[in-house]
Amino acid sequence: MRCRTSCEDVRLPPVPAPVRPADPADFTTSAGSRTAAMGTLKRELGLFDVYAIATGATLSSGFFLLPGLAAAQAGGAIPIAYLLAGLVLLPGILSMAELSTAMPRAGGIYYFLDRSMGQRVGAIGGFGTWTTLTLKSAFALVGLGAYLQVYFPDAPAGPIAFAFALGFAAVNLFGAKKTSSIQMVLTVVLLAMLGWLIGAGVTAVDPGAFAGAFNLGASPFFSTVGLVIVSYMGITHVASVSEEVKNPDRNLALGMLLAFVTVLLVYVLGTWAMVGAVGVEVLSADGGNLAPAAAMARAVAGPAGEAVMTVAAILAFTSVGNAGVLSASRYPLAMSRDHVLPAAMRRISRWGTPWVAILATAGLIVLWLVLFDPSGIAKLASAFQLIMFALACLAVIVMRESGLAPYDPGFRAPFYPWIQVVGLVIPLPLIVQMGWLAILFSIVFVVFGLLWYRVYARDHVRREGAIYHVFERLGQQRNEGLERELRGILKEKGLRDADPFEELIASSDVLDYEGAVPFSKLVDRASQALSQQLGVSADRVARGLLEGTGTGLTPMSQGVVLPHLHLDEIPGPRMVLARVRGGIEIDTGEPDVPPAEDELIQAAFFLASPAADHGRHLRILAQIAGRVDDESFLTEWLEAQDNLELREVMLRDERMLVVEVLPEGASSALAGMTIQEMALPDDTLAAMIRRRGQLIVPHDDTIMETGDRLTILGSPRDIIDLRHLYDVHATAVPRWWRRSARPRSAP
Repeated sequence: MRCRTSCEDVRLPPVPAPVRPADPADFTTSAGSRTAAMGTLKRELGLFDVYAIATGATLSSGFFLLPGLAAAQAGGAIPIAYLLAGLVLLPGILSMAELSTAMPRAGGIYYFLDRSMGQRVGAIGGFGTWTTLTLKSAFALVGLGAYLQVYFPDAPAGPIAFAFALGFAAVNLFGAKKTSSIQMVLTVVLLAMLGWLIGAGVTAVDPGAFAGAFNLGASPFFSTVGLVIVSYMGITHVASVSEEVKNPDRNLALGMLLAFVTVLLVYVLGTWAMVGAVGVEVLSADGGNLAPAAAMARAVAGPAGEAVMTVAAILAFTSVGNAGVLSASRYPLAMSRDHVLPAAMRRISRWGTPWVAILATAGLIVLWLVLFDPSGIAKLASAFQLIMFALACLAVIVMRESGLAPYDPGFRAPFYPWIQVVGLVIPLPLIVQMGWLAILFSIVFVVFGLLWYRVYARDHVRREGAIYHVFERLGQQRNEGLERELRGILKEKGLRDADPFEELIASSDVLDYEGAVPFSKLVDRASQALSQQLGVSADRVARGLLEGTGTGLTPMSQGVVLPHLHLDEIPGPRMVLARVRGGIEIDTGEPDVPPAEDELIQAAFFLASPAADHGRHLRILAQIAGRVDDESFLTEWLEAQDNLELREVMLRDERMLVVEVLPEGASSALAGMTIQEMALPDDTLAAMIRRRGQLIVPHDDTIMETGDRLTILGSPRDIIDLRHLYDVHATAVPRWWRRSARPRSAP
């Protein structure tokens, strides 16, 4: 439990300055207009959902189909080929994780390339990734049919694949959460089966099976590395559903990296056990055994083991087909949002899913099943995946070098820029090793993307990427629209757990005026308050606030302004809240967006932050903007009876609890107890006590009295536990209504 002795005792983490002064209006227009125009997807996927989708989308052909083909090319060296393929892709995976947490939007790599390098490159990435994903899904469905034929040899593989493709489309129409629930079950069962097989196979390994592992030469080995690249293809495609992920800053990157480690271990240990237990001759027979997992299971556990692995293979291919429809359908959705594809692709169903995009994706999968034998597609899909990962590395370089302050990833790829440089260089020789068909396939998609942009997309929208901000550093143009869009994303993502927003509000000074007040006078008073908190001269604070009047004073919705500044030497962010019922008179400078003639500006939030962490400063601004956007805000703000209630208006209900010490009931036990004796959880803060109309900042030895109203700040989990402990019922009605609805004392 934390309790402070005064506002000045609170030392909060530093907050940085953006490259361009943050415009509060950026937080209110971008997201709102986008939501209204296009519809939003539900954020309902947690960490295990992300892990299950990424793992389930990956573990199929890489283990159940490709080891036999790889053994025919590389012999006993296939475990090393799988390991090297994973390491080759690691820079791209880390870069994708960073981009996903910075820009959690449907469309994944398409969105990242479009926003970093413009629509031409985005179109290439979008069409190419959508196509390769559907090809991989079609390949998985063929594998599904092939494994079913192990016990049902007369079953027609083609119609089986068609039926499963349509079935997966139907499941996806009812929502990502339902899809991910199925994915979690499939992934858990699959990992359990693979764990059993690998464990049994390790005990049967013959070290002599690896003799002469590299006798076939370097060229076939590196060609095999390129072949098995497709085995890791599904890990980052969970980025395409990032818009539906809760707490994307944490869950996206962690889910991807956990899936990568899991898949890498399965592939390396699994193929090592496979070669050691079965032998290269069996795996490579007839150009490659197409059921290598079943052959391994028969070798270590007999016919019963073979049956178990056949079921596991069916589950794996089912998992990939299901996850493939889910992730692939978000690419046409994102491209339609950007007017690269027709508007029909962005239609959202009543279940919150892009139904037209899902049906179009299923249609493409069926088309590939009809037109092609997908067994030769592995190298082609691998080649384009290498190109996509190289472009993802380049996108990270562009975004970081652009100097965009709202580019605020929750995860940053380590060893920048060297790991991105490696990710750019290594894929090229691997593609060359895979042959002319892989190179031609990649060129075709590049040309098609450029032609589509020229023929269709260019006439519908013109937008350039973050690379224009790199040009601006060289004295050329920049893209203001992208900066506004990224600020809108910051607002949607919200605060991170470590952001001290509640403490900042609780420790803020409050200015409260009944009549009209000139803005210059308000700045003087706020500067004096901030000066006392920060130990900086009031004149310096006032100059900083007034210098930003052109952008920092931009009115937001509900008659609010947010002047702010950055100071190098201050230890943490500080804020002053100001309520002016009579309205703030703008007597200095001209705001970028003047208020309407009949609109009063009745609230001001003066924020001072250290110039160290751009993202946290912008997240605080975005949180304030989000609260101000609530329809109930102005009513609650004007109805607040005192400084404590003004602060409570700005606090998030899920992180705040107000406990009234009643004469009877669970809270009555607090009377006569000190704050320290309450034994609050470690990460909670006893912030304020309202006692007989007075505001008290509690100490550890402050004694609670009957009638006190104690405000406690903490994590949502701790707040829920405290609600149960003190029998405080949560409610969704506005704070001002709760206050006015309390029983009044009899006169």
